[in-house]
Amino acid sequence: MLLATCVAAADGTLSASSAWIRAIPGSEVAAAYLTLHNGGAAAVTVVGVRCPLAATAMIHETQLHGTQSSMRARETLALAPGATVVFAPGGLHVMLEGLAHALAPGEEVPLVLLFADGRSLTVSARVRALTE
Repeated sequence: MLLATCVAAADGTLSASSAWIRAIPGSEVAAAYLTLHNGGAAAVTVVGVRCPLAATAMIHETQLHGTQSSMRARETLALAPGATVVFAPGGLHVMLEGLAHALAPGEEVPLVLLFADGRSLTVSARVRALTE
């Protein structure tokens, strides 16, 4: 069963839903996925992400060039008014490195998205088994 987590900023303009992480047994890295929505009238820019269970957390984007895939860090991510951005395998994701422990299916992992205007949005990402 898929559990959707939905949190909104204090002013109700930003929301995050369907946050999840794929568990990789014994790994010190993981990728988190979610959906962000800007319900406000002004653009917002994500400038970073934090996770208390990881030494580093950053937004990455996977790109396919022919048969080769590459990953690059995204310094910022802009969301226009009314825009929805989906973080999904093979595309945008939150890269977590230096995990404090191997993540277990069912665990809830807090992610804090940081915005250029000083706001932040906390979302809980549920860890899924590698086969899900």
